[in-house]
Amino acid sequence: MPYHGLRDPDQLQALLDAVLSIESDLELSGVLHRIVESACSLTDATYGALGVINPTGKGLIEFVQVGIDSASAARIGHMPEGAGILGVLIVDPRPLRLSDLSAHPDAVGLPSGHPPMQSFLGVPLLVRGEVYGNLYLTNKKGAREFTAEDERLIVSLAAATGFAVANARLHAHVADLTLSVDRERIARDLHDTVIQRLFATGLSLQSVLAVAEPDVVRRRIEDAVRDLDDTIRQVRTTIFALDPPPTAETGVRLRVLEVCSEASRALGFEPEVRFAGPIDLEVRGDVATHLLASLREALSNVARHAHASSALVEVSATSDIVLRVTDDGVGRSLDPSGSGSGSDSGMGSDSDSDSGNGLRNMSERAQLLGGSFACEIRGEEGTVVTWRVPPQRH
Repeated sequence: MPYHGLRDPDQLQALLDAVLSIESDLELSGVLHRIVESACSLTDATYGALGVINPTGKGLIEFVQVGIDSASAARIGHMPEGAGILGVLIVDPRPLRLSDLSAHPDAVGLPSGHPPMQSFLGVPLLVRGEVYGNLYLTNKKGAREFTAEDERLIVSLAAATGFAVANARLHAHVADLTLSVDRERIARDLHDTVIQRLFATGLSLQSVLAVAEPDVVRRRIEDAVRDLDDTIRQVRTTIFALDPPPTAETGVRLRVLEVCSEASRALGFEPEVRFAGPIDLEVRGDVATHLLASLREALSNVARHAHASSALVEVSATSDIVLRVTDDGVGRSLDPSGSGSGSDSGMGSDSDSDSGNGLRNMSERAQLLGGSFACEIRGEEGTVVTWRVPPQRH
């Protein structure tokens, strides 16, 4: 293990304990969260985060933060995309230590509602010799800035825990391979056996409609046939979910569920989620990026303004690609004509601070893809936002 000049036995022991704790977790999300927690503990940082860099080298695809509570994170909005000081380390992956991050020429300020941040320490995290992400630490407790010793500690932590990240990624890959075999078998059984039997049962019921008496019996048979048709559609949707394209790293279905799970902390409840059609086959690339960003905006608006007790998220890819978010809150708090601004250097988010700008962002994202956006405010009955784009060529 590289210690990068560390000589204090207590610091070495603390670093060793942190590495052992991180390497005990096999789940990637758990490993990343433990790395940030350990970095904060080792340096007495008030806030910490780990930004996972997009494989293209442009921006962040994941942001794990420690220190900002869920309510504050919800007010700030969705995660940073990698501008400002965060972007400096992406372009130039070397340790960066600042006494006042706002004084740096690349600083772009903090989003509305973000806690103030001054001292800063950033260190790249390498996995198998390549930059995987960056550790960001701010506001050292009891001191104006982080020390050179703090920097050496975090450089050592980043170097040692890169192996834990690689191990967690390998573990996830093996689990996915095992799961994919089971998914293919289940999908085949559903298609070849379950759907065929349901279809045959529906045909049998339809064949007795002409002789069924009295009318109440006919109506019940018709209702049963409609239920069977609906069940067949749902099973086919399940088959699409079980059989994603081989090239997909993380399907949109899973990412939608992850976004909803993250939002549940701010909402106070878990949104209901429904899918229709071959989501992972049709919703890819820029469409997936804009759909997920719009979903974050919509749920953030619900959390901040609606005072809702429930929300329904529907994603469909039948003819058009449609995202619909329905809540039962006080929709009057939303103002599609509102305005506001945000920035991208904060530890929590670069999202706009008000609902109006969020709605406008969703509309602009749909228009970029040749689609449309609508917000239906139902007063005391809540709000429905519908984001719709045409199918895209891949």
